Amino acid sequence: MIRRDYILRMIEQFFQLLNRLQSLKQDQRWKEAATTLDDQFKQLIGCTPSQAVQLSETELLAKLIQGEASMAVRDKTFMLASLLKEAGDVAAAQEQRKESREYYLKGLHLVLETLGRGDAYELPEFVPKVEVFVSALNESPLSFQTHGLLMQHHERTGEFAKAEDALFAMLELEPDNPALLDFGISFYQRLQAKQDAALEEGNLPREELEAALSDLRARKQALAA
Repeated sequence: MIRRDYILRMIEQFFQLLNRLQSLKQDQRWKEAATTLDDQFKQLIGCTPSQAVQLSETELLAKLIQGEASMAVRDKTFMLASLLKEAGDVAAAQEQRKESREYYLKGLHLVLETLGRGDAYELPEFVPKVEVFVSALNESPLSFQTHGLLMQHHERTGEFAKAEDALFAMLELEPDNPALLDFGISFYQRLQAKQDAALEEGNLPREELEAALSDLRARKQALAA
């Protein structure tokens, strides 16, 4: 009970912080917003936003996990992702495009990897949706790793057409990668076991699935020839 009360109080205080940041952004008080974010990052993980994006997701998790129960670590990870989104917004408003991209990308990876581990099946209310991060990164090319995380996320959530889009993006980056072709073939083979209604709901009708599967198999044969 004490641990749950601690987490609820922590989340309530975080909502208050987000409201304050929203007010600062609306008033275009960017320096004050940046200072507030610096303070919150230091309090949460002991470093500034610019230092945080230089760390791997594993290194960030290590900073969050010290002395915390798994539930608190999950929520603190989502808090960190939310702060990275806020830092990205503040940097973008000041035309700091490189920095804003780094913040958005790190926040997106934290959310996707946390969901991918099964630590949470849906995002708390205070966390920006995956689509919000992707939209913020819309003008920036995404890496092979990011597309891979997005593909797995969309398959897991039944958004099969979006998963396919991520797969195609990976194939554009590495069209002659036989392991990636096998990965894509396995993806479509998993979807073959789905009911037609589930495929329709995921915007990937069976006819399109079968055509794409045939295409990847043909690519694999051509590569092996």
